[in-house]
Amino acid sequence: MEQSQELAIVIKTHRKAAKLSRAQLADMAGVGKTVIFDIEKGKETIQLNTLRKILKILNIKIELKSPLINQGQILGNEKG
Repeated sequence: MEQSQELAIVIKTHRKAAKLSRAQLADMAGVGKTVIFDIEKGKETIQLNTLRKILKILNIKIELKSPLINQGQILGNEKG
């Protein structure tokens, strides 16, 4: 399953569990209701800040996984 489809399912499932309509979620997140519709249909282009607003309302956390994080090569080492 593509990541955009997986994200769509998670968001739709959480929205429904919260008993929110698309319009209600959009209003709470400060985005247009078509944004919610597009995300739930698996649209791949969405601004990160918009996604973060929606995830915050639904209490969904994103975790980054990287072999470099485990090796301590990323965090605290932002030099060029």
